Amino acid sequence: MPAVTGPSFLALQVRDLDRAAAFYETRLGLHRAPASPPGAVVFTTSPVPFAVREPQPGVDLDATSPRPGHGVALWLAADDAQGLHDALDAADVPILADPVDGPFGRQFTFADPDGYAVTVHEQA
Repeated sequence: MPAVTGPSFLALQVRDLDRAAAFYETRLGLHRAPASPPGAVVFTTSPVPFAVREPQPGVDLDATSPRPGHGVALWLAADDAQGLHDALDAADVPILADPVDGPFGRQFTFADPDGYAVTVHEQA
């Protein structure tokens, strides 16, 4: 039987593409890929590429409750989760869950400009 082998691409639909891309570049240190499809900005994350993109037709991000992506857990790996937390907190980025040591290393959750809850963990 054919089987899925795992995630190969992740994208968040956002209200303002330039604002979201700038946030992920300046606040998380992501780097843009050399090419992106129209209406999207792809970053050179590994092992899975990550992107922000304009909403698909029929998607109303303002109609989501309580926030976009509610019920989806998006985790990003970092080399210094505590340091990233401290930098985001100092920049008044909303912190949804303070840093704790968990099974995947030091972790915390923040809200991006569109309200997505993103958990960052330090790979142990």
